[in-house]
Amino acid sequence: MSLLWFSPRVYVKANRPGIRHGVSHIEGAAEELMAWDTKGPKWTKAVQSCVDAFKGRVPPQEVREVFEAAAKEASVYLSPG
Repeated sequence: MSLLWFSPRVYVKANRPGIRHGVSHIEGAAEELMAWDTKGPKWTKAVQSCVDAFKGRVPPQEVREVFEAAAKEASVYLSPG
């Protein structure tokens, strides 16, 4: 399966302090979501969006938007700059 890319990247906190992780595709977003401790309503929507994108039901850019919202909800979002 080829990667389903989106742009711009969504930056989130990595497991190591001081490290940023830039997510730019659906597979990376799904991996990040599964690793988070905080799993609220926006997390649930982001996971479902990833599944839907894998099935060709939603475009990658839509997943990016809900992934960013979930990252903010989980307090792992980092600004791009």
